[in-house]
Amino acid sequence: MAILENIRKRTTVLILIIGMALFAFVISDVLTRGGGLGGGNIGSTVGEINGEDIGIDAFRQQMEAAQGTFGASATSTQMVNRVWDQTVRNTLLDQEFERLGIEIQQDQIMNLIRTNPTFTQNPNFQDADGNFDEDAFRNTISDLRLNSPAQYAQWLQTEEALMRAAKEQTYFDLIRAGIGATLKEGEWDYRMSNDKVDISYVRVPYTSIPDSTISVSKEEIAAYMKEHEADFKQEAARDIRYVYFRESASEADEQKIQDDLAALLEDEEVFDATAKDSTRVEYGFRNATDMAAFLDRNSDTPYDTTYISRRVMPAQFADSILNLQVGEVYGPYKENNTYKYTRMMGRKADGAVKASHILIAYQGAQRANPTVTRTQEEAKTRAQELLQQARENEGNFAQLARDNSDGPSAPQGGDLGFFQEGIMTPAFNDFAFGNPVGTIDLVETEFGYHIVKVDAKEDVVQIATLSRNIEPSEETINALFTEATSFEMSVAESPETFGGISEENGYSVRPVNKIKAMDENLPGIGAQRRIVQWAFNRDTEIGDIRRFDLSDGYAVAQLTATYREGLMATEDASVQVLPILRREKKAAQIIAANAGKDMQTIAADNNVQVSTATALNIKSPTIPAAGREPLVIGTAMSMEQGATSDLIEGETGVFKIQITGKQAAPEMTNYAPYATSLNTALGPRVTTGVYEALKSKADIEDNRSDFY
Repeated sequence: MAILENIRKRTTVLILIIGMALFAFVISDVLTRGGGLGGGNIGSTVGEINGEDIGIDAFRQQMEAAQGTFGASATSTQMVNRVWDQTVRNTLLDQEFERLGIEIQQDQIMNLIRTNPTFTQNPNFQDADGNFDEDAFRNTISDLRLNSPAQYAQWLQTEEALMRAAKEQTYFDLIRAGIGATLKEGEWDYRMSNDKVDISYVRVPYTSIPDSTISVSKEEIAAYMKEHEADFKQEAARDIRYVYFRESASEADEQKIQDDLAALLEDEEVFDATAKDSTRVEYGFRNATDMAAFLDRNSDTPYDTTYISRRVMPAQFADSILNLQVGEVYGPYKENNTYKYTRMMGRKADGAVKASHILIAYQGAQRANPTVTRTQEEAKTRAQELLQQARENEGNFAQLARDNSDGPSAPQGGDLGFFQEGIMTPAFNDFAFGNPVGTIDLVETEFGYHIVKVDAKEDVVQIATLSRNIEPSEETINALFTEATSFEMSVAESPETFGGISEENGYSVRPVNKIKAMDENLPGIGAQRRIVQWAFNRDTEIGDIRRFDLSDGYAVAQLTATYREGLMATEDASVQVLPILRREKKAAQIIAANAGKDMQTIAADNNVQVSTATALNIKSPTIPAAGREPLVIGTAMSMEQGATSDLIEGETGVFKIQITGKQAAPEMTNYAPYATSLNTALGPRVTTGVYEALKSKADIEDNRSDFY
C-alpha cells in the first residue's frame, strides 16, 4: 500500500517522464526514417510519383492480390518489384488520362463487353439463340450486387480493368495517329537501303597509338561528364564482399555414412526379451523379406515395387545393376549426393514394349473426334488399305501415321514410346506383348482400328535401394559455426584485414558490385535479401562486417563501397569515359600528323593499305574489315563521283575516302509499301516508348527498401 501511495503522489512526474519518452520516440523516428511535419512521411508511403503518394496500405492490398496471380512461382521480393513496376505504370498513365481528359462512360463499357468473348460466349449472358443478351448481363450484375457481395467486388475489379484497358487504347491510338510515316519517309527508307556507294579508303586505326601514351586528367573526365550528364546518372548502389562457409559433409562424415550402410547389409543377432534364448536374427538388406518395412526403418529412399528399364537408371551404373541376379546386391556407389546399395528383387524379360500405331476411328467409337464421320465399315476398309501399305514399305510407317492417324500420337509418327503390361487397352496390350519385334498387323479396340507395329522390347527389373543422403554431422556443423564466428570476430577488430586473413586461411573472397536497393539474388549464394537490406541500412558504414545465417551455412559479409543516387563519381565514370577521351585524343594526333597528305602517302607513312569497299548503304553502315562506320558511309553518300574527302574521325580509326562509284536506286511510282512498313514497325513501339518517356521525365521517389 505504501508503494501505491508513493506512485499516487508522483503522478505528475510519471506523466512528464512518459510524455518525454514518447516525444523522444517520435523525434527519433522522424530523424531516422525521414518523417516530418508537412512532408511526405516515409513511414506511411511506399513511394511518390510526380507528387502523388503511394500509400503502403494500398500497396500491401495490391501485394495480396498479386499473390493469387503469382502463387509460389515468385519470391516476395519479386512480387514487390512487379507490383511496384505496375503501380508506377498505372499512376503515370492515370496522370496522363486526367491531364488530357480521357474518360470512359458506361455506354462505352457496354460496347467493350459486347466485343469481349469472355462475356459474349458465357451461356448466362446469352438468349435462346445463343446471342449476347445485354438485359441478361445487367440482371446478373444486379443480382450479384444484392446477393453476392464478394462476387460483385470481383466484378468491380473486372470493370475497372476494362475501363483502364479502354483508356490506354484511346491514349495510345491518339499518339499512333500522330507518328505515321509519310510517303516521303517511305521514299527515304527505300533509298537508304538501295542507294549504293563504292569507295577506296585508307584507315589509320586508333590501336596504332598505345593507350599508355595518352594521358587523361580527372578534370577532363569531369568536364566530359558535365557535358553528358544524362549518360552518367546512377541509382543508389552498394559493393560488398563475402566469405561463404558452406555446410557440407567432411570426409569423416562420408566414411561414417558408408560404414553405417555397410553394417545394414548383413544379418545380426539382437537381444529379444520375449524369446526363450533371448536372441533373434535381425535380417540385413541382403536377406530382408519385408523390404518395405526394412527400408522404412533404415533408408532415405522408400521401397518402390515398380518395374523399371535401363532408360530410367543412372547411366553410369545401369550395366552393373542389370547384370545382377535376383537376390544379389550392388554397391556401395555414389549418385548425386547419396550413397547407395541396390538389390535385385525381380526381373521380367521383354517386360516393356515400344510400339507405333495408326488409329482409324469411326463415328461412335470412344474418344472419337466429333469431326470423324466415317462408319465402322468404312474405317475397317481404310485400315486394311493402310495395313497393306505399311507392310509393303515399313520405312514409311511414320509418314503414314502422320498423314492418316486419328490418334494424338500422329504428329510423332504414331510413336507411343515404351510401355509395360496393363497400360494399354487389353486387345492392344495382348498384341504388343504377344508378337515379336517387327510385326505389323490390324487390331480392333473400342477406339477404332489400329495398324500396330511392334518396334522394340526390353527387360524390366524390380530393385530395392538402401540409401543415405550425404549430410554433415552435428560435429561438423558445430565446427563450421565456430570457424565462421572466429573469422567474423578476427576481421571485425580490424576490417582492413578482411582480405589478408581470408587469404591466410584459404578462404575465397567473393566480391559483388553495384547491388541495387531492391536486389535479392547474390552470385554464389542465391536469394539473400537480408544481406542487401543490411548493406543499405542507414547505420551500416563502409568497412562494417556481419555474419549471416544461411540455409546451408554462413556468410561473413563486408560493405566495401556505397554509391549515391545521381551523378556518378569521377572515379566510377572513368571506366566509361577514359576510352572515349583517349579515342578523341588519338584522332586529333592522327589528323594532325596526316593533314594535307594523299591516301597513298597516309598509307605509306602509317604502315597501312589502301582498301576498297563496294555496295555500301546507310541502312547497314558497315565497312567490311573495318566495322560499323555510320559517319564514314554517311559522308560518302553525300559526296560526288571521284571526290576525295578530308580526314574523317570514325569509330575505329581516322579515314580518308575517295568515291569510286555511286548507284542510285531505281525510281518507283509508289512508295506506299515502304511507308506502310515503317508504320507497321512503329506501331508496337508506341506503348513501350511512350511509357519509357513518361518514366524518364517523372519525379519518382522509391521507398520500397524501407518496408521490404
